[in-house]
Amino acid sequence: MQKTKTVLTLLATLGASVLSAVTADETHANLQSVTSTGTSAWNGSFPFTIRGVLLCDPEEMLDYTPNFIPWNNGANAGKLGGEWQITFQAVAPGDRGGTTCWMGQNYANRVPPHDDQFSYSNEAWVAEINRLNFDPSSGRKFRAGDLVQITARQALFFGGKRNLNEGHDVDPSANFDISLVTSNYGLPAPEIITLADVVQPGGAPSDPNAWPAIFDQTRATGGEHYQGMRVRINGLTLATTGGWNPTNLWDARKCTVTDGAGRYFLLRHPRYSLGTAPTNKFDAVGIFTQESGSGVQGTNGYELFVQQVIPQDPPVLGIAQQIAITWPVSGAIYQLEQRTDLNSTHWFPVTNTPAVIDGQNTVLVPPASNPQQFYRLRKTN
Repeated sequence: MQKTKTVLTLLATLGASVLSAVTADETHANLQSVTSTGTSAWNGSFPFTIRGVLLCDPEEMLDYTPNFIPWNNGANAGKLGGEWQITFQAVAPGDRGGTTCWMGQNYANRVPPHDDQFSYSNEAWVAEINRLNFDPSSGRKFRAGDLVQITARQALFFGGKRNLNEGHDVDPSANFDISLVTSNYGLPAPEIITLADVVQPGGAPSDPNAWPAIFDQTRATGGEHYQGMRVRINGLTLATTGGWNPTNLWDARKCTVTDGAGRYFLLRHPRYSLGTAPTNKFDAVGIFTQESGSGVQGTNGYELFVQQVIPQDPPVLGIAQQIAITWPVSGAIYQLEQRTDLNSTHWFPVTNTPAVIDGQNTVLVPPASNPQQFYRLRKTN
């Protein structure tokens, strides 16, 4: 009897463990809900799973090159070495928004007890990056446009949004896992906005903290409405260009833009080239995100992580003097030929394809360097 009771107790314990490991489905809208001060209002539990489409490749935002740096009695405080980050956007009906995932190599240089065993060695960091960059079932590397599912066991609020991460903990029990649902699912169409949708006029152009961001706790309007999503901001002009450089570090890849109506906003350059900084108006497509720089408030600091620039330069009219050669449209097919020497027996085909204009085969021929040009039609059928 005692043996039977022990077995039943063991089974009950195992059953409780299994139940505690069951993951719930979470939405981006719920995970990113906020209070009146912009801090996280999420009150869910771990672990949970959440789905979305990747908005960027893993290499676009941060440099995850291994770079272990010891604490060294505080000499390397804040130096995180390799960092990794992606953002994925909701796709389920009724869900909205997006979530960022982040992890760093040298946690010990950021949080107590500043013991190097709480950072990743270079070898361990490479293993973690490979675990996150490749689907565990197929071995396929994740790319922007893939539909993925993430199992989260930790999440922290910082900068105005709740990030999926390891809670600055290298223990495997804190891992988040990514699995492929559908490869090449497709990027969502960017929502088209202007600066008037996310910021009010005013504030010093050189002080982003003073720009009056439009904050709405309900997330029905303003920056919160677009956070974590792919958008296109129209009608921008660069006010500063110092951060327009893919080789800069994260904090130095920021530029200020304006709409010319007293509104200012930050763009953050990716780790790949977008070409030279636009000098005229342009539209920018990318990930609308938030970096308030604070763990206790999140009502400002909205910005766009740029992935594409669309110039709005006015079209330039082209005027050129050309020779129009025409002949009637008929059932026969003719090849237009030309030569520069009247006495030559060699003719050369004119490769321009005729266009039919007002019932006439028409070929436009630009003026040649030779002032004499002779043309003929040769029947080919």
